[in-house]
Amino acid sequence: MRQILMHWLIEVHTNFKLLPETLFIATKLVDRFTENVQVKRRNYQLIGITSMLIAAKYEEIYPPYIKQFIEITDNAYTKQ
Repeated sequence: MRQILMHWLIEVHTNFKLLPETLFIATKLVDRFTENVQVKRRNYQLIGITSMLIAAKYEEIYPPYIKQFIEITDNAYTKQ
C-alpha cells in the first residue's frame, strides 16, 4: 500500500507544483505515523493527504487550501 500511496502523493505534489521538501516531509510523516499505528487500507489516502497538508503548511509560502485537497481525493472525504 505504501508504494501506491507514494505514487499518488507524487502526482498530487506535481499537480499543486509544491516544493520538493514538502514531498519529503509528507513522506516522512506518513512513514512515522504508519510505523506506530496500524492503518486500515481505506484510510491510507486520508493519511497521505493529511500529511501533505501538514507538510505544505510547514514548508510552502502559499499552501493549497483544504478544499483543494478534498477535490483531489475525488471528494472522498469532507472537511470534518
